[in-house]
Amino acid sequence: MKQFPYVFFLGIGGIGMSALARWFQANGHQVSGYDKTETPLTQALSAEGIAVHYVDAVDNIPLEVRENREQTLVVLTPAIPAESVEWAWLRAEGFDIRKRSQVLGVLTQGRYTIAVAGTHGKTTTSSMVAHLLHHAGLDAGAFLGGISVNLGNNLLLPASSEAPIVVEADEYDRSFLTLFPDVAIVTSTDADHLDIYGDQNALIESFRQFVAQIKPGGTLLVNHTAHPSVAAAVPAGTRVIRYGLNQEQGPELFAANITAQGHQFHFDLQGPNGPVNDLELAVPGFHNVENMLAAAAVAQIQGVSEAKMRAAVAAYQGVKRRFEFVATTSENVYLDDYAHHPREIEAFLRSVRALYPGKRLRVVFQPHLFTRTRDFAEGFSKSLSIADEVFLLDIYPAREKPLPGITSEILLADITAPTKAIVTKAQVLAAAQTDNSFDVLATVGAGDIDTLVPQLKLLLSERWK
Repeated sequence: MKQFPYVFFLGIGGIGMSALARWFQANGHQVSGYDKTETPLTQALSAEGIAVHYVDAVDNIPLEVRENREQTLVVLTPAIPAESVEWAWLRAEGFDIRKRSQVLGVLTQGRYTIAVAGTHGKTTTSSMVAHLLHHAGLDAGAFLGGISVNLGNNLLLPASSEAPIVVEADEYDRSFLTLFPDVAIVTSTDADHLDIYGDQNALIESFRQFVAQIKPGGTLLVNHTAHPSVAAAVPAGTRVIRYGLNQEQGPELFAANITAQGHQFHFDLQGPNGPVNDLELAVPGFHNVENMLAAAAVAQIQGVSEAKMRAAVAAYQGVKRRFEFVATTSENVYLDDYAHHPREIEAFLRSVRALYPGKRLRVVFQPHLFTRTRDFAEGFSKSLSIADEVFLLDIYPAREKPLPGITSEILLADITAPTKAIVTKAQVLAAAQTDNSFDVLATVGAGDIDTLVPQLKLLLSERWK
C-alpha cells in the first residue's frame, strides 16, 4: 500500500484498528484518525506521533488528508455509526475507504499467514502464538486484538517481508473471509453476533467458508467443541488436528498430567507433532491450558524445539484484561477480564473459584451490546451466579442504538447470587473503598469498564496495605 502516503482511521481507538495504525506509522506513512472517546490507547497513539481527534467534524480531518484524496487511504471500523459526519464527507469526496478487515487481507496477501479464529479465545491464543515464535527467536509479525504483556503492544513488527504473520481472524461482519491462511486455528463456534448472522447456523457456515480458504497443504487446528461441520469444510489435502484439554474428549492434541500450583498450571503436551513435557503456564485457567495447546502446536509446525518451547511457555505473561492480576495481597485479590460472552464468563469465574476456594467473590459486570444482552440473557445470568456478589453496570452500547426493554435489569432477576444490584461506576468505587465483605474482586466486560481499573487498583492497594 505504498501508493498511500496518508492513512486516516475512522475509529482509530479500536484495538484492531490501532494495531494497523501502528503498522502504517512504522512503515513510513503519515497516520491520523478519529475516535469518539479518549482512552489510554489513543493517548499512547498520540504519544507515538499519530494525530488523533475526538470531535466528529470535517475541519478536524488533517488538511493534508483533505487536500490529497488520491494519496489517502481511509480505514473504517464497523463501529462507526452511519450518521458520522466525517465518514459522510469522505464518501462524498470519493476517498478510497476500506474496512479494517479488507486492509488486513491486503497486508497478508502473499505472506505466510497464521490466522486464529473463534467466538472466544482468539485474542489470547493469537498472542500466545506470537509470543512463542518471538521468544524462540523466530522472525514473525502479528496483529493482535489485545495488548500482549510480553510485547507491550498489539503489534509485532517482522524484520523481514518473508516472515510469517499472526493475525486475529474476527468473525464479526464476516471479516475473516478476507484472509487465506496457511495455518488456521478455530477455538470455538458458539453462538454470537446474532445481530449479524441471525442464527448459529449462519455463523457456522461463515466458519466453514473461512476454513475452506486455507491454502493448499495447510493445517487446521480445531477445538473439539467446535461444530463438526467446520472441519469437514477444509480443502482436500489440509491437515486437521483436533485439540482439547483431556484425552477422554477424543482429540489428537491434549494435555496430560495437569496440576495447578498456585497460579501456575503444569502439564505435558501430547500430540501428533510429538510430546513436550513439563510445561509451566503462569497464566491461570484451564481454558488457557487449552489455548496454549493450539499455540504450541503451531510453534511446533514452525520448528520451535522442545527446550525453546518450554522456556517460551514459562515466560508467557498473558494479555492485558485477560485474567489480569491487578492487585494482590496474601488475603485479597483484584482481577480484571475482558469476558463478554456467557461461556467466557463461566470459564473465567470457575477458574477463579478453583484458585480461591472458600473466598467471597464480588463481580462487577458491564454487558456489551444490547443485542448480545438480549440474545444471551439467560446464559449471562447463569454464569454470573457463580459469584457471591454481582454488581451490574448499564449496557455498553458500542455501535448499537438502544433496544426497547433491553437493560441490565433483564439479567438481574435471574441471577441467583446472594447479593446483586445494578450500580453506577461511582457506586462501584464507593463500595470498594468502604465495604469489606469481599475477598476477591473481578471487573468483567468488553466496554469501557476498563476505565475503572486504575481507580480501583489505587483504592484497593491503599486499603490492602
